[in-house]
Amino acid sequence: MRQQDDGDPQLAEFGYTQKLDRSIGRFASFAAGISYISILTGTFQLFYFGFGAGGPAYVWSWPMVFAGQLMVALCFAELAARYPVAGSLYNWTKRLGSATTSWLAGWVMLTASIVTLAATVLAYQITLPQLWSGFQVVGDGTGTYDVPVNAVVLGGVLILFTTLVNAFGVKLMSRINSTGVFIELVAAVLIVVILGISATRGPQEVLTDTAGTGEGQSLGYLGAFLVAALASGYVMYGFDTASSLGEETKDPRRTAPRAIIRAITASFVLGGLILLFGLMAAPDLADPQLASSSGGLQYVLLQVAGTGLGKAFLACIVVAITVCCLAVHTATIRMAFAMARDNGLPFSARLARVDPKRRTPVVPAVVIGVLALGVLVLNIRQPQIFTALTSIAVVMIYLAYLLVTVPMLISRLRGRWPLPAEQGRFSLGRWGLPVNVLAVLWGAGMALNLAWPRREVYNATGEQHWYLQWAAFVLIGGIVAVGLAWYLLRQRSRTGVLPEHALAVDPGATPPPTPA
Repeated sequence: MRQQDDGDPQLAEFGYTQKLDRSIGRFASFAAGISYISILTGTFQLFYFGFGAGGPAYVWSWPMVFAGQLMVALCFAELAARYPVAGSLYNWTKRLGSATTSWLAGWVMLTASIVTLAATVLAYQITLPQLWSGFQVVGDGTGTYDVPVNAVVLGGVLILFTTLVNAFGVKLMSRINSTGVFIELVAAVLIVVILGISATRGPQEVLTDTAGTGEGQSLGYLGAFLVAALASGYVMYGFDTASSLGEETKDPRRTAPRAIIRAITASFVLGGLILLFGLMAAPDLADPQLASSSGGLQYVLLQVAGTGLGKAFLACIVVAITVCCLAVHTATIRMAFAMARDNGLPFSARLARVDPKRRTPVVPAVVIGVLALGVLVLNIRQPQIFTALTSIAVVMIYLAYLLVTVPMLISRLRGRWPLPAEQGRFSLGRWGLPVNVLAVLWGAGMALNLAWPRREVYNATGEQHWYLQWAAFVLIGGIVAVGLAWYLLRQRSRTGVLPEHALAVDPGATPPPTPA
């Protein structure tokens, strides 16, 4: 068998040869996971939505979402320890379920991630104009379309940046990402301290204040809380990025599982403290700016820390947004590369080509950047459609996670999992089954909550349209149907590892398995 350069033996099980640059260390792996979650991006981008829907008490959704997502992360850590392969979800499901289920998991995650990239870059608009008014390059912000058009301009610049960095190579990406995450973590700790010492009320006042948001709801405050919980559900995912870079990580079977758990835990602790202390430090919880996309948590920080220090923190948030988008783009590239390597996408040979000098797939970086820009343009004159698309992308990511945890649970119930553990590998042991069951129940419940046809989420402003309110079911059904039709009718019989990526074997050796 041909020797793999610094490769991992797990690649041989999938029939792949080592092509990517294995240069990512422990902190860079951890940074990939935590930058995708990005506590400063998510908490500051979505605070106004959660607060407006559920009042200060919406902060309870943060530990709730963490507990559920931790169950998923623990399952993923077990899989990352055994299958450290690019496009983690896609390749994991290939081992746990059928080829069709595997392809569907990859397809759902790939399409969702492209929309997620387009949605995340919009966070620039929430922060940059508050940092300096000159960043409002389109109009003065008061015109009907000033804000959405400016968001597209700023977001387009960021997508161009992430495309160029990813096309250059994983070493540059990991250096920028690690530096950005270090800045983000330091800033997060300092923000926690500043908000904590500026608190004007106790936690009991915040945790019990619903701001009357349950009035008029059919389920009372529970109905309001389920809507507000989306603000936390939109943030705490993407921890699987560390495992998606498995082929580029040193000692990935040990590094990736730890990175997954550390990323989600650190995000929970720091993000939770920022939300709680931010509410405790807000001068007036009745201030309408707290529930405004032009105010939110940034508004609180500027009031509490003062203009000078507050803007320094806003600059750190801009750094966090930048590396978050970089991580989203990076993970999406690995998914496209993994599927194309198995001839599972249109133009697979080009999408799976690895640049021999940079040792990175350049074409997917450019294609994904162009597609994300295309989605971003929808925000120019139809912001409510874009809001619906953003929500749908998160629903699809939760569904993609289910397409891993459900086959994993079936494997456990049939006695095919866990496999015999090797020393040093992460394993849940006898806790695996209950954790897996909870992961499935949580994922299904949260996906349904995210997709529920609420006007507050899918048709909050403007004329009411049934297709917007039911957009999650209509569009996700359409994406799944179109994708499956193409795969089943045209591509399934053609899938298999492309020759340039196939592991060379001795003539008398048994060939490694390839996807059916």
